[in-house]
Amino acid sequence: MFCSTELAARIERAETDLITMGSAAAAERLGGGGFTVPLAGGVASFAEPGSPLNKVAGLGFAGTPTTAELDDIEKRYAAAESPVQIELAHLADPPLAELLTARGYRLVNFENVLGIPLPDATTSSVPPGAIEVRPSDDTEFDLWLDIVAEGFAHPDSQGVASHEEFPRDIIANAMRDLTAAAGVQRYVATRDDQVAGAASLRLTNGIAQLTGAATLPAHRRQGVQSALLSTRLAVATTAGCDIAVITTQPGSKSQQNAQRRGFALLYTRAILLKD
Repeated sequence: MFCSTELAARIERAETDLITMGSAAAAERLGGGGFTVPLAGGVASFAEPGSPLNKVAGLGFAGTPTTAELDDIEKRYAAAESPVQIELAHLADPPLAELLTARGYRLVNFENVLGIPLPDATTSSVPPGAIEVRPSDDTEFDLWLDIVAEGFAHPDSQGVASHEEFPRDIIANAMRDLTAAAGVQRYVATRDDQVAGAASLRLTNGIAQLTGAATLPAHRRQGVQSALLSTRLAVATTAGCDIAVITTQPGSKSQQNAQRRGFALLYTRAILLKD
């Protein structure tokens, strides 16, 4: 699958909308204190201390931020006692990376964006009946959250490690905000009648964003991730999406599973940080 700059811009707009909606919901929940500021086609977001929504996303496809705009953003994050984290696609306007480097941003990590066209003609390798996946509603949010938190507490050792860690309560706040404001759907997988994994999905403007998945350590290497992936792709196809995207750590088991399922590497985001 070929990724043009136009497709990358479309995916980054979806990411920008997701972050904007989640951060705005956090501000409403907390009665203010955060911010979402449009920035050269992207957004600068701060939800609450330690949140995964604290980032600048979507830059590089609608012009370059001015010096005054970057000064303002950096002052906002400084006032919130938070570093500025910019996630910059490698298909973005090249002068932007040079500008940020000159301002003292340092490269701390990468993340890969993979995609697959829908409808997807490949088949799942999950044995029939071995694993079941169901939608997870608000009545079992704590169960869903426990799976995600446990999964992230025991990350897979394959590939490049993430530079971030989030406590359970922060993950809970972010997911509640994203579910309420951005329409993120949650799913739970069971294996041999035992809860084994959890995942989430957002559908927007023909794009299916696979917004996270986790498998409990005791159930890894048993097809749980593949089952969660297949279910979400089927939901996205039924909803009329033409592409599904997933973000992974480079070289991770999640990336390997996605590529086995037919996903192609579309582009890489550089994670740039300024304290």
